Parts: sequence; C-alpha cells; structure tokens
Amino acid sequence: MTVRKINASQAVAESLMQEMARDESVVLLGEDVGRSGGVFGSSRDLLERFGPMRVRDTPISEMSFTGMGVGMAMAGLRPVVEIMFVDFMGVCLEQIYNAMAKIPYMSGGRVKMPMVIKTAGGNIGSAAQHSQCLWGTFAHLPGMHVVAPASVRDHKGLMAAAIRSDNPVVFIEHKGLLLKKAKDFLTGSEVPKDAFVTPIGKAEVARKGNDITLVTLSAGVEYAMEAAAEVAAEGIDAEVIDLRSIVPLDTETVAASAARTGRLLVVDEDYLSFGLSAEVVVRVLEKLGPTALRQIRRHAVPDVPIPAALSLEEALVPGPASIARVLREMAAAS
Repeated sequence: MTVRKINASQAVAESLMQEMARDESVVLLGEDVGRSGGVFGSSRDLLERFGPMRVRDTPISEMSFTGMGVGMAMAGLRPVVEIMFVDFMGVCLEQIYNAMAKIPYMSGGRVKMPMVIKTAGGNIGSAAQHSQCLWGTFAHLPGMHVVAPASVRDHKGLMAAAIRSDNPVVFIEHKGLLLKKAKDFLTGSEVPKDAFVTPIGKAEVARKGNDITLVTLSAGVEYAMEAAAEVAAEGIDAEVIDLRSIVPLDTETVAASAARTGRLLVVDEDYLSFGLSAEVVVRVLEKLGPTALRQIRRHAVPDVPIPAALSLEEALVPGPASIARVLREMAAAS
C-alpha cells in the first residue's frame, strides 16, 4: 500500500475526489466549495474535475441548500453539503433535525438519507459566534451519526465512510486541525493513497496506559497526547482514547479501559453541561456499575460563550497544560 504525507485538508479533499470518482451519485454543494476550493482548501480541484453539475457553489443561504441536499438524497443522490462553520448550522436546523434525521423514520425506512453535512468547529480565537464545537447538540438529536476526526488518516477514512453510509452523517472537522497552526499542516502525516474506510462508531486507543483513562476527540486528542507525554515523566501513565464518533458512541472500548485503570477523565471542547462528557461517564457507570471507578473527572468548556480575548479563551478551553494539571490532580488524589 502506497503512503505519503499529507495534511488534514488535503486528506478530506482526496477522499472527496476518490468517492466522487467511484460513485457518480456523489455531489458536493455549499458556499465557496467550487471555484475557491473550500474555505480550508478541502474541495480543491473538484470543480475542474467533475464540473458544476456535481460541484455546486451556492449563495449564502444555508436553509435553502441544506433543504436541496435533503431532496437530492431522497431522489437517490449522495450529497455532501458543506456548512462553512458549525456555528451557522442553527440557520438550517429545521432541515437537519426535522427532515434529514427524521424522513427515514417517518417513511418506515422506505426513503434512504445518504447525506453528509460537512462542517468545521473548534476554538481558534474567533470569539463567541465562530468558536464552538456543538457536536453534543447534534448527538442529542436522534437519527444522525456524528463524527469528529482527530488524525489526518481519519479525516480521509471517516469522510469516505460518511459518504458511503445510507444514514445521514454530521462530519465535524476542527478548524485548528485544518489551519497552519495544526502540527502536521506543513510536514503532513502518512496516509494511504488508495481509498479506504474508517469504521464509524469505533474508538481508537491513541496511547496505551495503566493509571488513568483519558477520553477525548478531535483536536483534544493532540492536546491529550501532549499532556500525557508531559506527566509520563512524573510517573503518571495515561491511556488516551480517541472516540472518533459521538454517535454511535463506542462505550465498550472506553469501559474496558476504565475498568482496568479505575480512573476516568473525559476532555471535551464542547460545553460542559448536558453534553458528551456526562454521557460518556454515565454510559461507563451503567455498564460497569456505580462503584466501579475510584475517580471520575470531566474537563470541558464552562457554560459561557467563548470570549473574544484569546487569553480568556485559553483559560476556558481545555488544552495541554490544563489537561496535564487535571491528570496530576487525579494522580495525587489516589
């Protein structure tokens, strides 16, 4: 298998290219996806190769073109609808949770909905209306799969899996992993050249450890790996699990690790209350029993809008330093 180094946006672009070449029913639509190649470059060269009938630039009207995607899926196409930022998805939420997510159920399974919402979230210093993740919001709405890749490899493999799925998928990239601040933007990571699929709903153990189970996703995996490496020098051995998918949630992998370490830390760049961090904890306790773990901690964004000042954002959002601090506190309390 041929591998070479590419970055996350190149991995998504390559996956889209390969899936569109493999299946003529795959179409892409959204703001700036054609002539501009996407806001992060993740649809570069697609218009030139597949033409304007399959790569459609749209007006700034998320409600309209998301509804168009729903109609395309009902008619037998496999649309990938790009909503530039996850913060903008409130504009078209009606089409997402009352149409895309529910039509397969309301039709008794007779109507398929092979549709992908491709969007980007994450905190990158862009203030309250452009610095959210919101995967917990969409995970709460039944009828959709929700994925958030961390590695460059998974950006390619999960996009292919999302496109091939007959279920609607919300594919949430992290802006920080797509921009120049991302660790692998210039150097890239090794990714197979041929098309492949990363299974939706299967977590990955990114780092093996024996003392604390650290569960996270998206850019949080990079932060967690840095924190784990830092505290390892102090004798704290953290196991890092990359969820990859929020829906379906791989409770088995998380619970198996937590049962072995006895300590569970969930790190989430989404909001703390009523979100992913609590869901992971409850599912693990339901599986293992209420007294199975010695320690449980959640480290997520407090329930306030993200401030404009970068220093305040860094104080609120989990990062390598704050994750390392929580790991030390857990180790000291045992």
